[in-house]
Amino acid sequence: MKVVIPAAGQGVRFLPVTKSMPKEMLPVVDRPVIQYVVEEAAAAGADDVLIVTGRTKRAIEDHFDTSPELSHLAGVPALEALEALAGRVRLHYIRQRAPLGLADAVAYAERHVGPEPFGVLLGDTIHRCEPPLLEQLRARFEELGGRSSVLAIETVPDEKLGDYGIVDGPEVRPGVVEVQRLVEKPTPSEAPSRLGITGAYYLTPGIFDAIRATPPGRDGQVQLTDALGRLARTEKVYGVTFRGTRYDIGDRFLWLRANVELGVRDSEVGDRLRVYLERRET
Repeated sequence: MKVVIPAAGQGVRFLPVTKSMPKEMLPVVDRPVIQYVVEEAAAAGADDVLIVTGRTKRAIEDHFDTSPELSHLAGVPALEALEALAGRVRLHYIRQRAPLGLADAVAYAERHVGPEPFGVLLGDTIHRCEPPLLEQLRARFEELGGRSSVLAIETVPDEKLGDYGIVDGPEVRPGVVEVQRLVEKPTPSEAPSRLGITGAYYLTPGIFDAIRATPPGRDGQVQLTDALGRLARTEKVYGVTFRGTRYDIGDRFLWLRANVELGVRDSEVGDRLRVYLERRET
């Protein structure tokens, strides 16, 4: 399975940290966000991953590359795990030439993925799912006939609707919505439902024609939500719920929360962090 990871966003909500460091390299407990995402892809069966980067994202490539400076640290478990991951998955990189939106970033993958369906995971979102999220989406894809794109969705609170693409349509089976309408970042009064696209997809190659036919939005960017709405005119598109937990690293609070929630489950620091938090509460 081929997976595309858009990782070209500017990370303005983390400035000044992201002035010189990619948002996707922010650490969560013991490794950068982008490593979690590649691990998820590998766990779902991906053997080929294309990371769409930008001009200031060279650190992502360096992270997965061999580091001669650390060759004397043979036997360090964290480095061995990273090396094993890089050996399991063939990693490719391409630069998005300008920040023209998520759909534009996905469009860079067309020649790479060819005529086959492919997964998409965002470079700033961690999922803890069993089975892995892309495996769940691919299973739904097959159940639904193997010719329709599927999107991971979940119910979002009113105050967060403006951060998501929102879908609407009839529930055709438990946990499966046939998407008939999509609205990018609506106000609560504009939202057709409370079902938000969480940033994980299993897409047919038809998405590329849809992206080409989608004009830029009011911010000058081509939104994947708009392209999926156009795709839904020519083939069925489904929103599906999933089993597991999502950690969005979209702003400082969410990043801190992910560190705390994943930290208390960590085998090395979890006990100490749990004791510290309990003391703080009292």
